[in-house]
Amino acid sequence: MSAAPGPRPLIEYLSQIPDPRVELKCFHDLIDVLMIVTCGTIVGADDFVSIAEFARAKESWFRDRLGLTLRNGIPSHDTLNRVFALVRPEAFGRCFRAWVADAAEGLRVPHIPIDGKTMRGSKRVTGTGARKATHIVSAWAQQLGLTLAQVKTDEKSNEITAIPELLERLDLAGALVSIDAMGTQKDIAQQIVAAKGDYLLAVKDNQPRLLEDIQRLAEGALEASYAGRSTDLNEGTGHGREEMRFCFVIDDLESIRDRNVWPRLRSVVVLVSSRTVAGRTSDEVRYYISSRKASAKRFQTWIRAHWCIENSCHWVLDVAFREDDHRLREGHGPQNMALVRKIALAMLKKANAKCGIKNRRLKAGWDNTYLEQVLLKNPED
Repeated sequence: MSAAPGPRPLIEYLSQIPDPRVELKCFHDLIDVLMIVTCGTIVGADDFVSIAEFARAKESWFRDRLGLTLRNGIPSHDTLNRVFALVRPEAFGRCFRAWVADAAEGLRVPHIPIDGKTMRGSKRVTGTGARKATHIVSAWAQQLGLTLAQVKTDEKSNEITAIPELLERLDLAGALVSIDAMGTQKDIAQQIVAAKGDYLLAVKDNQPRLLEDIQRLAEGALEASYAGRSTDLNEGTGHGREEMRFCFVIDDLESIRDRNVWPRLRSVVVLVSSRTVAGRTSDEVRYYISSRKASAKRFQTWIRAHWCIENSCHWVLDVAFREDDHRLREGHGPQNMALVRKIALAMLKKANAKCGIKNRRLKAGWDNTYLEQVLLKNPED
């Protein structure tokens, strides 16, 4: 297989991952295992048993087209499971980020949403008897259709410690980083600004003093009929619902008592939304702080774009890849497989096909030519 211009074929990046096993006890090359699992995930094999069966059916293709040696034949599903539990996620993550960096070379990522997702099928009983599931915090690039980096935690409450580690792995210069209320912490805001980025952070009850000041400012803006404020009204209908979103920006922040502890704080953003479905109306008011100064229209666009990580990544992983149904719990397996699924998702999004991700996976399993196209398509094409 000859590579298209741009990033090297994925197999060259995966070849850089060090083998954690004792060399004399290895019956299968690490790159063979990594490529078999990646290709199996692309084509819709959602557990190691089905991945091994897929590989047996395509053994000649793996040898002739991918150039795998496959010494001692196709690894068993137990071997695939054991190896993925051993591979160091830090090394796998570095390989993934190198692939993403080459794909995005010369492209500016203007907006980086960060959000977490719990892999519900990974729940395990700890030594204390508690049941914990692997929680992955990811950074998303919508225009590339891929995850930029990820960090594992044991539960959602640990996102506060995972987000700074994730930010360290990203190039934030010139980018707007949006995070839900869990990440609205002064140290996180400072880290983003220090890296020459801007933040857009949701404000909820976990910052009660800040929330109180913002609500008071919002009430004052309402009483003044938003005079002098940048505002934006967006109305629409679709999928059986009617929606209204009204956004306004406040940039005179003298009455925010802790404004000086939030680095380079320039804007408070208020989003009022109303949704009517089947005759029932629900209203919501959301508050944000930002180090960027912009119009209400721009902020409303960024707020809506933040949820692309949920709609374009997390939701697809659940629906098309059945991620929550996976019962993988051993070692580093859950974290490594989360990254494999994100690689597969990025590749499938860029492949040419007039169907959704689920059917693209099936097509790749049926059609070797299409699978090769998926593997060779560069994420920026």
